[in-house]
Amino acid sequence: MLQKLRDKTSGWIAMVVLGLLCIPFAFFGMEQYLFQQNQTFAAKVEAPPKWWQSAPSWWPVTMLWQREEIDQNEFRNAFEQARQQARTTQGDSFDPRQFESVENKLDVLDGLVDQAVMRMSASRAGIAVSDAQVRDVIQSIPAFQVDGKFDPQRYQLALASQVPAMSPRGFEQTVREGLKQTLVPSQVAASAFVTKAQLDRLMKLIGERRDVSFVVLPPPAEDTAPVSDAEVGKWYEAHKSGYRAPETVAIEYVDIDSQSLPEPPAADEAALRERYEQEKARFVDPEQRLASHILIQVDPGADAAAQKAAEEKAARIAEEARKPGADFAELARENSDDAGSKQDGGDLGWVAHDGGMVKPFEDALFAMKAGDVSEPVKSEFGWHVIQLREVRSGKQVTFEEARPDLEREQAEVDRERSFNELTGKLVDQVLKNPSALVPAARAVGLEVQKLGPFARGQGTGVASNPAVERAAFSELLIQDRTVSDPVEIAPGHSVVLRVIDHTAERALSLDEVKDRVVAEIRGDRMRKALEADADAMVAKLKSGQSLSELASARDLAAQDVPNVPRNAPVPHPAATEAYFEVPVPAEGKVSPGKVILDNGGGAVVFAVTKVTPGKPEEASEQERTVLQQQLAQVAGNEDAQGMLKSLRKRMKITVAESRL
Repeated sequence: MLQKLRDKTSGWIAMVVLGLLCIPFAFFGMEQYLFQQNQTFAAKVEAPPKWWQSAPSWWPVTMLWQREEIDQNEFRNAFEQARQQARTTQGDSFDPRQFESVENKLDVLDGLVDQAVMRMSASRAGIAVSDAQVRDVIQSIPAFQVDGKFDPQRYQLALASQVPAMSPRGFEQTVREGLKQTLVPSQVAASAFVTKAQLDRLMKLIGERRDVSFVVLPPPAEDTAPVSDAEVGKWYEAHKSGYRAPETVAIEYVDIDSQSLPEPPAADEAALRERYEQEKARFVDPEQRLASHILIQVDPGADAAAQKAAEEKAARIAEEARKPGADFAELARENSDDAGSKQDGGDLGWVAHDGGMVKPFEDALFAMKAGDVSEPVKSEFGWHVIQLREVRSGKQVTFEEARPDLEREQAEVDRERSFNELTGKLVDQVLKNPSALVPAARAVGLEVQKLGPFARGQGTGVASNPAVERAAFSELLIQDRTVSDPVEIAPGHSVVLRVIDHTAERALSLDEVKDRVVAEIRGDRMRKALEADADAMVAKLKSGQSLSELASARDLAAQDVPNVPRNAPVPHPAATEAYFEVPVPAEGKVSPGKVILDNGGGAVVFAVTKVTPGKPEEASEQERTVLQQQLAQVAGNEDAQGMLKSLRKRMKITVAESRL
């Protein structure tokens, strides 16, 4: 039978049939066997070949697509950098649990995707970065400079100190890739411009003023009408998400404060003398010089002619000050531009070489001899003519003079040592039994206190400290009920705590919030009544009635305020914002409107009677230039973002959210 099967399948017809069967296997299904791999990417960016932009995304055509993957390690590194940045920016208010949200992770990943899109687009466009560009960027980085100049040794040391260490070639490649992906968007952003007509129109809007009449409607009378059970139930269901009891914890804690510890014993005389001898160089009064000066002020950005004129004026004053019998103080009163010392004849008092004055001034002053008048000295403020009146040499401070400082410092060291020893003993006791705080506290003679239950942001005492709150609401302490590590809330002040009770966030039943629901329904009724009243008044204004007449009929006073600028709280910021949202009134008409004030503040009904555009011609050239640059920057950033969105639409982006 096997021989017959072999004979039947060895002919040309059988080969044709076999060939036809191979075709579908070649295109469908076989890739699962040929290209099996474990996917580890967090996101993947794919683009069709440049010569076939409409290429489909099915296999085997996808083999022609370009792709770049963002692996999980790259995402984790970027997310950790974002975490450290947020921790630095937010300080004690940083919440690690909240930062771990899916939204934050997707935001960080989206930034990495944008970078990948720009890198791929730059490569596809044939953009290259020259070695000279890379060199210029590296040499401009302050971390690689000494005295403002690039230092190859500092460059090598800085790269070697990274974790992990980087080679110059690797760092240069990183810089090259960074330049490649930012070159196009930065150039697009820099190409934006603002026309004179656009600038004038914006300045007219910014400087616009409006004549307004307004009346403040008081809140309506308290609503005391009954609220039916049906209304209560309907309102509760519509606003159910707002009726939730927050997550709460109760804690027990030990407060360790160095300021509340017993005073350390008086410092030992021998120890103080030994410390004085060891730190003797610290107890030296520095040399000081009694100085006066005359400042000829000139703007750092002034042109060469202005700088030269100021220098020549300072030189003439210096020459006059050196003449026999010259009165430097009188010259200072007549010529100095330093308002702080001018009336005192330029007197600056005793000056030390400690950075209290700008460096060129101090360097010149400490190179002079008593009685000298300097040549003009250039600083960021202008040109100085300096007179050195007297020199006071530095001297060694005696032990007796330094004793108060030494005793205070020794007391602080002893107090800190006691604090650290006590904290260490408590931690040692906690490690023996991590699930109980009372025995550990009793062993070191500290009192255990209790707080709570409290919700986030509602703690009192030590629980109001963000670091303590973070620890109290951490999943580890809530689930394991173990004692925390010491939580520092101030230098020399720490708290060790344990969660003793926890209540998860939950929905509140209607019975629990019925009174609150009734109050909110009545408040809503009052707001609607106030809004209806204001709407009726606005309708009458539109029909031609004057605001003063409508106000008088209600025993209210209408106020007329001309030339109201933007952001002026007249009578409330929300009202001013509404004034500038209504259209410009037609000739002989008004543009009425209303705004309901928050927190039961009533309502403002108004009528805009006149609009006066701003006057661009009154702005200085500097104001116009600054505003034009700001507008161009905003427009450029929008153009760059628009380009990025357009590039993303041309690519296929896959996000593996489960791997984040």
